[in-house]
Amino acid sequence: MERELGAWSENVLDYFLNTEQIKTRDGAEIIWYHAANNRSQMKKAIQSAAHMVEADILLCGEEEGNGEPIMAHPPETNSDNTLQTWLNEIVNTKKGIKLDFKSLAAVKPSMMLLEGIKLHLRRPVWINADILPGPNGSNTVVDAKRFLDTVTSFCPDVTLSLGWTTGWQPQQCNKGYSWAMVKEMAQICDALTQPVTFPVRAALVRQSKSELLWLLQKSNRYSLTVWTGMHDEYSIEDLLYLRENFDKKRSKNSVILAQRLSSWVSCCINHLSRAQLASIQSPLSQQSIQQRLGPLPILSQNVM
Repeated sequence: MERELGAWSENVLDYFLNTEQIKTRDGAEIIWYHAANNRSQMKKAIQSAAHMVEADILLCGEEEGNGEPIMAHPPETNSDNTLQTWLNEIVNTKKGIKLDFKSLAAVKPSMMLLEGIKLHLRRPVWINADILPGPNGSNTVVDAKRFLDTVTSFCPDVTLSLGWTTGWQPQQCNKGYSWAMVKEMAQICDALTQPVTFPVRAALVRQSKSELLWLLQKSNRYSLTVWTGMHDEYSIEDLLYLRENFDKKRSKNSVILAQRLSSWVSCCINHLSRAQLASIQSPLSQQSIQQRLGPLPILSQNVM
């Protein structure tokens, strides 16, 4: 379904291409600014070249059952910035936004604030929460049904970013996303009508290839967003392999899938700083990577 320019659920690549903020329909061109929570980070994000700004939301005074949505990531519970202030500043930019909810209590008051500025916020809006336990992940998740019911009742046209809690240990065999995990996610999302992107951990993607591809094929509304922990280790060659092999497929049923994977793998490359790219010990040189992916964009370290 084609969505109007500036709709909250519009594909980020389409939006930034149509508004001439990127030159090609390639996720490598999308620059993210993560954890733009306190006022200092918010101002840096606004002044940056980032296309998409992500921030985390908690409810101040949550234990008392009332309070104001604030911008903070656990274990922090206080902030010098509120969601109201954050939205008032971001609305004056051309940047898309991703709001990451760490608790259910913050969702309803935040959706009410978001609904109030809808006419002034004409760009992609993603609403994120970890709704299922994932590989090595905590069982502390945001209740899926209550989260989705609340978000869709106030803001039915957002893009939903629905993930799993995860963990990763160096020098160990880290299991990927299991069939049970992706099938449970597919069941939850089956009745939704909104675009859904699944945030997946880069270090766990290769060992989950079959499961994640199966999930993507369940609907043309689905996509993946790859993220990385600050100390995670993963292979660039694995990502290039996926991008190249799916780009070469030409059957009708794989075209959309190939486009999604191309964007997805490019986004993952964009999660690396130039210092990290320079330090890759691999037969693939940076020149080879550039030949296969095109020129590298201006990169920033992104951590969720």
